[in-house]
Amino acid sequence: MKKSAKLLSMALAASMVLSMAACSGGAGETTTAETTTVAASEETTTGATADSSEKTENTASGDTYTVGICQLVQHDALDAATQGFKDALVEELGDAVTFDEQNAQGDSNTCSTIINSFVSSDVDLILANATPALQAAQAGTNEIPVLGTSVTEYGVALGIDDFSGTVGGNISGTSDLAPLDEQAAMLNELFPDAKKVGLLYCSAEANSQYQVDTVKTALEELGYTCEYYAFSDSNDLTTIVTKAAEENDVLYVPTDNTAAANAELVNNVCQPAGVPVIAGEEGICRGCGVATLSISYYDLGVGTGKMAAKILTGEANISEMPIEYAPQFTKKYNKSLCDALGITIPEDYVAIEE
Repeated sequence: MKKSAKLLSMALAASMVLSMAACSGGAGETTTAETTTVAASEETTTGATADSSEKTENTASGDTYTVGICQLVQHDALDAATQGFKDALVEELGDAVTFDEQNAQGDSNTCSTIINSFVSSDVDLILANATPALQAAQAGTNEIPVLGTSVTEYGVALGIDDFSGTVGGNISGTSDLAPLDEQAAMLNELFPDAKKVGLLYCSAEANSQYQVDTVKTALEELGYTCEYYAFSDSNDLTTIVTKAAEENDVLYVPTDNTAAANAELVNNVCQPAGVPVIAGEEGICRGCGVATLSISYYDLGVGTGKMAAKILTGEANISEMPIEYAPQFTKKYNKSLCDALGITIPEDYVAIEE
């Protein structure tokens, strides 16, 4: 919430002490904004919820909110999540909310710089889009509410043992985790005769490691031989992809931000080699994959925006909000790439719009 309303109330209070003392039992107009702030704070502490009329009153009273958005890198999935978040929050709060949107261009250190700027500006809430952004926010503040999105596994991302589904403190958010065993089953459905699967991922992304570990177990139970192919950043990606394509029948790429930002590079190696890629999400699939079991990142962002509205208006206590997940998953395929590789896709798959 902007501080202007508080400062106005304090100034009026200083000049009208006697008058306010005389009517302290009433609901004076001069203290409306400050009273709303206190009420919201008390509700957050106790976990009490406000009904929709109270939320409308908060917005109508002139309260305004600044939300800082730290997005790790620009690619389709994260862009869609950010847009869904903004659309949902504007729908809930209208002109009462403004955004300070910044992109770290794939650099986790820049995420920390962005988060620190948000803390210095005393924004009302931070959206951390992708795991490194969330980790930077965790390190940067334990007071400002932080919502993550496009984060696969919060326990892994935040170093929480025996994660129960609720982070607690000032952090919550939404997860883009798809059923990894079903992604392995998809690979088996499309390529039952393949023998070797290369697991391609960025070693700097903890959630990518979690995904390939889980998929490896599932694929090995289906009879495949799996090998890890980890790249540290985009600089060594071509070398690692080339090696993986030479040594395997199929590649699996999880929901991985570095891979997503460099999907065309992956495709430039794999398509000429005739090696198909099963992708962890739609954006990667559009760039280099033949099929995916994916979520709508826009819808994920919308869900995060609705959580943010409840937090800002005092309707919900972030420390008690469990991580939310995508409501549905869809089998999708990249028609142009499947046609180029001569791959026939079952009828229950949906073509990705080009």
